[in-house]
Amino acid sequence: MLASLQRNIIAGIFIVVPVWVTIWVITFLTNLLIEFGSPLALRVGQLVAPSSPLLAALGQAVWFQDLAAVTIVLVGLLLLGVVGRAVIGRRLLEVFDQLMARIPLVQSIYGAARKLVQTVQTKPDSGQRVVLIEFPTPGMKAVGLVTRTFIDPATGKEIAAVYVPTTPNPSSGYVELLPSANLVPLDWTVNEALTFIISGGAVAPEGFAWSGPVSNSPTIAR
Repeated sequence: MLASLQRNIIAGIFIVVPVWVTIWVITFLTNLLIEFGSPLALRVGQLVAPSSPLLAALGQAVWFQDLAAVTIVLVGLLLLGVVGRAVIGRRLLEVFDQLMARIPLVQSIYGAARKLVQTVQTKPDSGQRVVLIEFPTPGMKAVGLVTRTFIDPATGKEIAAVYVPTTPNPSSGYVELLPSANLVPLDWTVNEALTFIISGGAVAPEGFAWSGPVSNSPTIAR
């Protein structure tokens, strides 16, 4: 009876965990949208109050304010994406990047974040960006994304900077520096790697090269 009870509890945990992770991610994103959109939603409510008292009264409800905040931010992101993909939008973004580059402290933070996003979005011209590295201890491996490579002037060897995202939030992680010869290239896309990480390894492509090809200097993305 105790063994059956334990199995049922474990089965219940396995059912709850993916639901909990999904709810946690959605709640995190929703709260983030609400935080950004609330000031604008309150301002809109104040503007419509004189002409529409009923709508203004409805706007006092917390759920309505949260819904309005999320809607405003999503619409804003949609419009921003449409404009950003247009020619004039790309030029405006370049001007904005140049402006950010002129502010010392902001340039360091904004430039690093912008570079990381571009690295993840851009498909490498050659080689594979998704790799396996020994982390956090020898004998254990983690999926990482090669963000760039360096040349060690003392030895002439290629050194790779690898970003190792964490589960279930890939926006946080670790940056590891190691010889490119120690990388195990994976024939995965960046989207497949992120899905693997977010799902805790449950969703993954069929192929998995644990040891990798025999090579002293694997080709990776620069």
